[in-house]
Amino acid sequence: MNVEEFRDYCLTKKGITEEFPFDTVTLVFKVMGKMFALCGLERLPTQINLKCDPERAVQLREDHDEIIEGWHMSKIHWNTIYIDRLNPKLTKELIDHSYDLVVSKFTKKLKAELDALS
Repeated sequence: MNVEEFRDYCLTKKGITEEFPFDTVTLVFKVMGKMFALCGLERLPTQINLKCDPERAVQLREDHDEIIEGWHMSKIHWNTIYIDRLNPKLTKELIDHSYDLVVSKFTKKLKAELDALS
């Protein structure tokens, strides 16, 4: 997977915005205003940061050299993934997991707003 494929996949999700809140080279994806994925556009090889269940995060790091502790993020809740080296199917699964984790923490009101989107 490359950056364009990563971006396109993130934008298929409901309630998504993309922005550059930190600088001009760190692309951030949010669901209803809550960050679930980011990518440093100038970093090579291409890396993305995704939120992850803490226990699963540790297991993924042990099983895949392409997944490390979140760079410049909470090492407990975020992983950094070298997307050009990891199986695209697993990368999409981890993007979904990150999105779902963030959505699962929404208030009832925010969940209702997300559900109301087409």
